[in-house]
Amino acid sequence: MPVAQLTLELRIEHAQSLKDRRQVVRSMKDQLRQGFNISVAEMDEAVTWQSATLGIVAISSSRSYVHQLVEEVERAARRMANELGAELADSFWEYLES
Repeated sequence: MPVAQLTLELRIEHAQSLKDRRQVVRSMKDQLRQGFNISVAEMDEAVTWQSATLGIVAISSSRSYVHQLVEEVERAARRMANELGAELADSFWEYLES
């Protein structure tokens, strides 16, 4: 079964506190989970207010479906980040076959 792992690195330039950072991260996590039925988790500790890393995992019986899903998630994450005043600084994904 194909499993896709997507890592998103966010820059949150406007964040002046941990609370500002948390608002962006929580909003993105909730919107992505709700919109795509995927697993989303924050991958790093809140060391700096201006950055965050999200890990996303999707599984399906079809490799082409999971590939398309990850591409859609990445596009949606970029749009959401812009709407929240953040920037998707980097993203990378990989497939794991089980």
